Amino acid sequence: MDTSYPREERPPPKRGPPPADPAPRDHLVWAIFNTLYMNFCCLGFVALAFAVKARDRKVSGDVEAARHFSSKARCYNALATAGSVVLPLLLGALIVTGVIHLSKLAQESVGFFTYQFSGSDDEDQ
Repeated sequence: MDTSYPREERPPPKRGPPPADPAPRDHLVWAIFNTLYMNFCCLGFVALAFAVKARDRKVSGDVEAARHFSSKARCYNALATAGSVVLPLLLGALIVTGVIHLSKLAQESVGFFTYQFSGSDDEDQ
């Protein structure tokens, strides 16, 4: 046995419970809501699939994979919610501005056509 170098006496590592990291959220309720009510481009269904994967990994004890799938579920849930809320608002705004534009155009054209067709009687003689 080689004892030419000094050895450091280290205490044995303490065994105890692992650090208490909070379990990752699986966003399952949000994904179910998006799947049933706001399924924009099937993003709600994709979010539901990742939420179920995150819950399965969390139950099996694989915390890192659960965090990964939870992050993807949250991303797809946010995209589905934003797409389902923003696009109808944008469509409504386009319809309102189109109606306003058409009403102004109709008012201007009424003035134009009444001027053209209401010619004076002097021109006929």
